Amino acid sequence: MSPITDTIIAEHGISPDEYDYILKILGREPNLVELGIFSVMWSEHASYKNSILQLKTLPKEGSMMLAKAGEENAGVVDIGDDLAISFKIESHNHPSALEPYHGAATGVGGILRDIFTMGARPIAALNSLRFGNPDNPQVKHLLAEVVHGIADYGNCFGVPTVGGEIYFEDSYEGNPLVNAMAIGLLRHTNLAKSAAAGVGNAVIIVGAKTGRDGIHGATFASIELTEESEEKRTAVQVGDPFYEKLLLEATLEIINAGLVVGIQDMGAAGLTCSSSEMAGKGEVGIEIDVSKVPQRETGMSTYEIMLSESQERMLVIVEPQNIERVLAIFQKWDLDAVQIGIITDDKKLRVLNNGSLEAEIPAEYLVLGGKAPVYKRDSQRPDYLDELQGMDLSLLNHPVDFNEVLIKLLKSPNIASKRKVFCQYDHMVGIGTTIEPGSDAAVIRIGGSDKAIAAATDCNGRYCYLNPYEGAKAAVAEAARNVACSGATPIAITNCLNFGNPHKPEVYYGFSECIRGMKDACLAFETPVTGGNVSFYNENPDGAIYPTPVIGMLGVMQDFRKACTQYFKHAGDQVYLLGTRSKNLGGSEYLKVIHNIVGGDITPVDLVAEKALQDCILELINSDIVNSAHDLSDGGLAVALAECCFHPQRSFGLKAEFVIEQDEATAYFGESGANIIVSLNPASASDLEAVTAKHGIECTKIGVVTESEAFIINEAIANCVLTLREAFEQGLDI
Repeated sequence: MSPITDTIIAEHGISPDEYDYILKILGREPNLVELGIFSVMWSEHASYKNSILQLKTLPKEGSMMLAKAGEENAGVVDIGDDLAISFKIESHNHPSALEPYHGAATGVGGILRDIFTMGARPIAALNSLRFGNPDNPQVKHLLAEVVHGIADYGNCFGVPTVGGEIYFEDSYEGNPLVNAMAIGLLRHTNLAKSAAAGVGNAVIIVGAKTGRDGIHGATFASIELTEESEEKRTAVQVGDPFYEKLLLEATLEIINAGLVVGIQDMGAAGLTCSSSEMAGKGEVGIEIDVSKVPQRETGMSTYEIMLSESQERMLVIVEPQNIERVLAIFQKWDLDAVQIGIITDDKKLRVLNNGSLEAEIPAEYLVLGGKAPVYKRDSQRPDYLDELQGMDLSLLNHPVDFNEVLIKLLKSPNIASKRKVFCQYDHMVGIGTTIEPGSDAAVIRIGGSDKAIAAATDCNGRYCYLNPYEGAKAAVAEAARNVACSGATPIAITNCLNFGNPHKPEVYYGFSECIRGMKDACLAFETPVTGGNVSFYNENPDGAIYPTPVIGMLGVMQDFRKACTQYFKHAGDQVYLLGTRSKNLGGSEYLKVIHNIVGGDITPVDLVAEKALQDCILELINSDIVNSAHDLSDGGLAVALAECCFHPQRSFGLKAEFVIEQDEATAYFGESGANIIVSLNPASASDLEAVTAKHGIECTKIGVVTESEAFIINEAIANCVLTLREAFEQGLDI
């Protein structure tokens, strides 16, 4: 092999100190294969070396947890009756920036494999997307191709894509965020583990053949996007959803038959990651011979085979007496399955090629939570925070015509209907979808029972930019509120933490503060973190993206018939606002759209009030007191009221009248959290007031649902609801 030079070391993203550590670990110089293994396993994407210290502070304990964060491919929570839900969210940002179709598609494929390697059948998918200015033709291209990739993979695989979110901010220009979430259902007895065990057990590679696509994908995801990195298109994988569907069925068959000792998806870092992590978790060794790996390209080197990120592959540990049964099952599904190694007792990852030793590394130095390098980076509060948080918004000259303001906000791509996107997704396959995309949260019935789950993804990156701590609290609070408004009790989260370069002290400060805010909110809501993903180095030439800690919230309801949507149901129903009205325009969509200002401090999140509001709305829904529930978020009260009028089958009118205690712009368009709009039969008003009083929630009657086409709020806003709906539905032009 070629000698290891300083240039080769630098090209592999290994620092001088880390290389010295490698020399100490091995007691000699590494060869190129070993350097490649260290490179991908010590990349941020695989090792979380710059984030693990912060992640360890997040709450991971809970009575419903069956698999803790970081222990397995995905989190698992108990929902009763021997049923469990596995769910996780992960990023595929850099690949999607360069090859948006394949990057997004393989992001979906990868997260689905994480779910079914747990023994769970995928029942739903969601996503969280961020792009630059949608008027930019390149951004439109990225959006269209990302959506196309998500739709094609999910639709062909046969999983309903039931929800998600899309935001547009200048900071994501050139570095879009593509976060994919998947949810699966399993029985407790079928829960599969990823740790290798049993000296002498077989190591079997299953699924697709290995090619050269995706080599250095993990390293590529751990650097900033530049013109030079754009040349690394081999780092973008290509997926096949039909092949993955076969892999799903074969994998579940061997798991349900009790033939699996350990199993892990080959995602980032491919065979290197799956083999070393399985060995490290099980405190055993793994010896593999790459010459036995099914290959679709000729002349592949050991280095290429070990680092390939070809899709639709798994590594499975099987007892010797079960090898033939496993191979036969995969053959039945027309999939490759080949024994490539065995479990050893020396705790080393040993790589052979035709019997020739190519690499030998103690596995404990390669795994998350093992002896890989860990860093706490310098942290510094950004100077801009004082300037923006201290902005005096009372000096603004507000428009006179609030009708025009409301139409502009409803047209804003961040608020406008995303129907043009989610209509491309099959959200009904599997016939479990109870609440379709468009409402606060998706609801999926658990087949064969009355149970249902609700899920939502949420994060306002602008909030986190202006106040990282409160912004992260707000992300968890909104996700929980959305799930509660559907009638489900929030029980756990998964997160996808999207940030810039952690070596920049201002970025690391934002990351640390977001983690602190997330921790406090999760503790308050009793929603432990089941796992997720960290995506650093999301930068473009103008700087880092907004801090974007996306929250995937899971909720459970015992009776799917209780599922609630945000839409008004009956003319004559009374409309109430639960919670204290907003007194702040800081960070609002109104400021951005009308005044072109990103500034002000966001309203601090009162976690006690948020939890009380969640408990209150759940009691109201379960007691059949309210007919609809919709949380206030982007655009404030006026926008939320308009959205309630846009029932999928018809439009309702509204006549609202209430006292304004501050300036009208803040009253109608301020954003503060801890608010929910409900509608109910007038006969239930006393029940509503009793329940809200019990939970200490302010309850204000603000209007009535009408049959007319008029949308009226006080003397300030009077418009045709059909005009508002047209603005809402046509605002996002893709």
